[in-house]
Amino acid sequence: MAAPALELRGITKRFPGVVANDAVDLTVRAGDIHAVVGENGAGKTTLMSILYGLFPPDEGEILVGGERVRFGSALDAIRAGMGMVHQAFRLFPTLSVADNVVYRAEPTRGVLMDRAAALRSVAELAERYELAVDPEALVETQPVGVLQRVEILKALYRDARILILDEPTAVLTPQERDRLFTVIRRLRDSGRTILFITHKLGEVMAVSDRVTVLRNGRSVAGLVTAETSPEEITRHMTGRSVDLNRRAAPHRPGDPVLAVAGLEVTGEHGRTAVDDAAFTVRSGEILGVAGVAGNGQTELIEAIAGLREAAAGSVTLGGADITRAEVADRRRAGLAFVPEDRHRVGTSHLASVSDNLLLGHHRHPDRQRRGWFKLRNVRAHARRLIETFGIKAGALNNPVSTLSGGNLQKVVVAREMSHEAPLLIAEQPTRGLDIAAIEYIHGRLVSFRDEGGAVLLVSAELSEILALSTRILVMFEGRIAAELDPAAVTEPDIGLYMTGAYLEREKGGAPGGRKGGQDG
Repeated sequence: MAAPALELRGITKRFPGVVANDAVDLTVRAGDIHAVVGENGAGKTTLMSILYGLFPPDEGEILVGGERVRFGSALDAIRAGMGMVHQAFRLFPTLSVADNVVYRAEPTRGVLMDRAAALRSVAELAERYELAVDPEALVETQPVGVLQRVEILKALYRDARILILDEPTAVLTPQERDRLFTVIRRLRDSGRTILFITHKLGEVMAVSDRVTVLRNGRSVAGLVTAETSPEEITRHMTGRSVDLNRRAAPHRPGDPVLAVAGLEVTGEHGRTAVDDAAFTVRSGEILGVAGVAGNGQTELIEAIAGLREAAAGSVTLGGADITRAEVADRRRAGLAFVPEDRHRVGTSHLASVSDNLLLGHHRHPDRQRRGWFKLRNVRAHARRLIETFGIKAGALNNPVSTLSGGNLQKVVVAREMSHEAPLLIAEQPTRGLDIAAIEYIHGRLVSFRDEGGAVLLVSAELSEILALSTRILVMFEGRIAAELDPAAVTEPDIGLYMTGAYLEREKGGAPGGRKGGQDG
């Protein structure tokens, strides 16, 4: 009998105040897509980082193809045929896509890098696996969805035999996700072994062959996907049943809180990214925004939040014109913001967990006086948010960069939702969260709405848009293509608007709403 492609035996890893992995066992058969699931902080990413040589285990052993190995670095793991697509991107922003993909494995002509060969190789690889990128584009100019594709291409370029995908669909649209699944199946069928780390049980059921469930740092279940169900996996993960598809109860909206009129925003390379956007968000409602990545959602939110200048039009918050206001003034006017990029925008990675939870609250008189922080109150504030939002953080003074991706997202959401601002912009608020945390955040968003708050929700998860939204706007090529009633449309309907398929039909022939996206 052939040896497993991979075995982990008794892997234990401790950090200050946290046992991330506690005697974990994992066996992965060659040619399988093996899903690893668990709540945030269950130890998934740490386990994969050990496997990829980024951390040494405190105890236990790793076997690849039946042979015991010990990785001193990621280079050792790569030489052993491992590849990893990280949850947090590891790219050089000032280099091109091609330079990032071929880094440390550059094609050469003599002693110099053969740039033409690099561009050609990356373009051919991207085309083969339907991962559309511009090899010559600078990484810092690319949206989050493209950055994910670059990370995947990096691993594929090195022809990894065992490929670790850590939350690979967290930043992908449904269409991109489905294309990725096609890629993953093709890789499996070619003899590669895939470790697929995800929070999304629908993805587990759709693409995996086997499942290992981690809970509190331990492996608690090993399942055959065809013989299990999302409900059983959920019970192993959380000890209870969770339903993320339950629609939020109706609620009567109040007066307008945010009003956007004739908004135009210029994107990269001088192109118009947002064209004549007009809508309102009222108190007591959640306005959902759907669209394929790159259709103006990011630029729209950046213009409202003050991170990008508006070329034309106006943004009004609580009756005050904030179109040209500084970010701090917008926050004082009542804007709270959960950005889609929790690493580059949402947190300061060198600062502590406590300091990140304090951002935006630091001028509160309960936490500072004459420029001096009241440390006891600052710590109490952090502990309250950590407990309320279930953040697994260890010590308060630990750098926030030591947190798992999901717990880092919880820090951002906890901080922004505790501002008690009249408007909450929530851009991918549950990205990278486990099912229990998603359920909790959904509940908090609905409670915020029910208490009279206005929510502008941008999400790549159409099920989330449908479950939470009072109204839905769909963006296509920078314009608001339609306003839809979530009670009258399905995910496929929204998908057709997102791709522009309905725009060629008669106005009365499309379901669930109307064109134009004006306030209903």
